[in-house]
Amino acid sequence: MQQEFTLGIEEEYLLVDQDSLNLAIAPEALIQACQADFQGQVSPEFLQCQIEVGTRVHTTISSARDDLKRLRACVSSHAADHNLAPIAVSCHPFADWKDQHHTRKSRYDALQHALGGVARRMLICGMHVHVGIEDQALRADLMPQLSYFLPHLLALSTSSPFWNGEDTGLSSYRLTVFDNLPRTGLPPNFSSWAEYERTTGALIELGVIEDTTKIWWDLRPSHQFPTLETRIMDVQPRLEDALALAALNQALLRMLCRLKEGNLRWRQYDRFLVGENRWRAQRYGVREGLIDFGDRSIKPMATLLEELEQMLSEDMEMLGTVHEIGRLKQIAETGTSARRQRQVHANAVTNGEDPGRAVVRHLIDEFQADLC
Repeated sequence: MQQEFTLGIEEEYLLVDQDSLNLAIAPEALIQACQADFQGQVSPEFLQCQIEVGTRVHTTISSARDDLKRLRACVSSHAADHNLAPIAVSCHPFADWKDQHHTRKSRYDALQHALGGVARRMLICGMHVHVGIEDQALRADLMPQLSYFLPHLLALSTSSPFWNGEDTGLSSYRLTVFDNLPRTGLPPNFSSWAEYERTTGALIELGVIEDTTKIWWDLRPSHQFPTLETRIMDVQPRLEDALALAALNQALLRMLCRLKEGNLRWRQYDRFLVGENRWRAQRYGVREGLIDFGDRSIKPMATLLEELEQMLSEDMEMLGTVHEIGRLKQIAETGTSARRQRQVHANAVTNGEDPGRAVVRHLIDEFQADLC
């Protein structure tokens, strides 16, 4: 197999004041200090309370771990100099989006203007995984096949049950907010790279968008890199959970390429059906399982992961990610961050504590735990 399946991970964090646990503006000095340590890998995000990191290109999950761990430690250390702490969660448990303001840069000013009031509610953070696929035609061929697994990745990543201080009943409320933007959701099923370019090119030629960075599907060909970029996942409070999800992305694409070499492919299901699994993942996380369209049954996530591991055994071995993907079984059995946050919230209510602030303290602790 010629592909290297290189890996890159992007994460967005929220910054909170260590005393009040409210959201805080990222000081320019904090951004500059992080950029001095990791040039080109740390940047401000759309909202002033956010900061983004991105690993370099890696060929192994081990080197990606080292890079991401250093980035998390860097942000944490420099944030502490300003009495701030980062949390890797897709929605702050009690913050009000109306109190937040976007970063004053030309690109973000233009985005605010283009999206109007929809942009103001974007108090959400995600995790993006890039897997290197050099050939454009292969990218177009793999995209609709990988789309089948997007609900699985979402279910295993859910970390946003709260919004404006209320339990939404969803495991990923972030996606509800994000889906208000145009050009989001499951990607269309393109038959070729030429069809992808014709379709997206129509909007570019009309001046509706300047380039494909303004297309925010759950999965897309990257505008900057020769990769497929998975964008559906909530960001992970725990470093090792983020790496497990990145490893699953990588192994799935290797498996689909391996099938192609054998003149096989993953069956392509209608977006309506995949969308139903997307909703189940968004609503329940790993609690209620997903639909297996092959045998027309709803299967628990633990069962689906057992089947996936069997299919991916060769790929995990070759990529050296058996340990990382094995961690996902624990997530399927014990729950995602959404479940842990709800438990902390419930315990705080029982103990007469402020439940929202208890959840933020829990998220700070989880961010720090893997940095030791």
